[in-house]
Amino acid sequence: MTETAAQTRKFEAEVAQVLHLVTHSLYSHKEIFLRELVSNASDACDKLRFEALANPSLVEGDAELRIEISIDADARTLTLRDNGVGMSRDEVIENIGTIARSGTRKFLEALSGDARKDTQLIGQFGVGFYSAFIVADKVTLTTRRAGSAADAGVRWESDGTGEYTIADAADLPRGTSVTLHLKEEESEFLNAWQLRSLIGKYSDHIAFPIRMPKEAEDGKPGGEWETVNHAAALWTRPKSELKDDDYQGFYKSLAHDYNDAASWTHNRVEGSQSYTLLLFLPSKPPFDAMWSGRDERKGLKLYIRRVFIMDASEQLLPSYLRFMRGVVDSDDLPLNVSREILQDNRLVQQIRSACVKRSLDLLEKLANDDKEKFQAFVDNFGNVLKEGIAEDTANRERIAKLLRFASTKSDGAGRTVSLDDYIGRMAVGQDAIYYVSADGYAAAAGSPQIEALRARGVEVLLMFDRIDEWMLGYLHEYAGKKLRNAAKGELDLDALGGAADKEAREAANKAAEPLVAKLKELLGERVRDVRVGQRLTDSPSCLVLDEYDMALHLQRLMREAGQDVPASKPILEINPQHPLVRRIESEADAARAGDLGLLLFEQAQLLEGARLDDPAAFVRRMNALVG
Repeated sequence: MTETAAQTRKFEAEVAQVLHLVTHSLYSHKEIFLRELVSNASDACDKLRFEALANPSLVEGDAELRIEISIDADARTLTLRDNGVGMSRDEVIENIGTIARSGTRKFLEALSGDARKDTQLIGQFGVGFYSAFIVADKVTLTTRRAGSAADAGVRWESDGTGEYTIADAADLPRGTSVTLHLKEEESEFLNAWQLRSLIGKYSDHIAFPIRMPKEAEDGKPGGEWETVNHAAALWTRPKSELKDDDYQGFYKSLAHDYNDAASWTHNRVEGSQSYTLLLFLPSKPPFDAMWSGRDERKGLKLYIRRVFIMDASEQLLPSYLRFMRGVVDSDDLPLNVSREILQDNRLVQQIRSACVKRSLDLLEKLANDDKEKFQAFVDNFGNVLKEGIAEDTANRERIAKLLRFASTKSDGAGRTVSLDDYIGRMAVGQDAIYYVSADGYAAAAGSPQIEALRARGVEVLLMFDRIDEWMLGYLHEYAGKKLRNAAKGELDLDALGGAADKEAREAANKAAEPLVAKLKELLGERVRDVRVGQRLTDSPSCLVLDEYDMALHLQRLMREAGQDVPASKPILEINPQHPLVRRIESEADAARAGDLGLLLFEQAQLLEGARLDDPAAFVRRMNALVG
């Protein structure tokens, strides 16, 4: 191999900080570097196999795609080589010179016309590549792009401290070779048996042969190469041959996750359409926070007869299931399928329906069989699943069955109560599922609007996640029971009380008519109405909205986000038996009565989490009344 003089360049990122994160924080086990580098090599082989469909000459007479791993104990180096697509000089600078840059993203952008529509490969050749510095104090990479001239190779080298050198190189084979100069304390990775064991643990499923030199009788590497992995896609193997460790190892490599999957489902569908599904439910949110953006989703890969075509999460799973990971391998879809066909093709719609069904089946099974794991799922992904109430009307009932909430009968803020649990505990005479929404657990649990329901032993669901109010706009009933917001509209609790309760309430309402009129006059335009309601038992007042008004805390959130929110005045409900309300009724001094009326209203506002228009005036009124 010959090469030109090396050029020294600086990385295009905060390399020291990022490398520190990668080598000390991102991975819990240093051996993960091998999985990352093997996965990158597999991606490179996948890319070449795809490109060779249109241009067979790219394989250059070396059609057997493979990954080779070798050790040089004397030089303390570990080398991984693939004969995949390789990289040009510009690609090396862009993909390796910039930390966390996806090489396959630029690969997609380089395509044009119909070819651009044919694939959407995803890759991890960025942070994953730099995991090599967990165990190496220097990394040397040589590469030549498939189809390029024999003298168009590139040599890249760095010790990971802020700079790298790059030079042209000749006489390189097609593909990429990564040589790790191991740190003194990492001698275990010079042990062939250890490497074989790690390949079996993390990369046994890789669909390309992973080869290592066959050991001679003296334990030293021989001249022959042998395959050390199954070299077959795991999902194509019979389930009877696979153990839990096989599935977990495949999941960790697929998802680049060091945690075990919570559960999985593996199915082969035969008939008019044949395909295989292998879907995983993560136990924890992934490092890349995949759900932070609904528009660019990764996690479900589409294969056509074992050829990787695209990351097809958007076509094969709805957004509310974007936490799922896995593969779909179809025998029937055409290899030149485009994104537009994927969106409209009848066969793809059938696969999508199957993916949704299997995902929900998996969640239902987990909910029934392992309460602890399912509760962890709710804590990590429950709010994402709630999006399905609005997005997937066909499965709304199934999704609602999986949701969990806090309630007035649950232990603290934990979301542990299902709608089925609630219905099973409904009070005699109760015909609705009652809930209250707020911007926090304490605010929901302490809401004055649910005092009368609590007093009658009626359970109330406590909704305090930001998505809840939006979701409830689509979830109007479940199992034939209407969902009712305890803080909206008229609340008629006569069915939950005796005739004597009704008579006493009607008498109290009649007696309070002069007081209601007085408060209406005192508060004026601040409220839509003042009335005596059935909600309160301990508090003097609360704010109530009409049935279809937006919740007050949601109005505040939208205004803070710069959204225009239609102005709506609340209704003030009072408890005529409360001493503060009685004091207003008996107060002869008009000024003091006005202060008491405003105090009654402002207390209700504070309980809703609202900001007072004039906090200083509120404090002066409070000090004057208690002084």
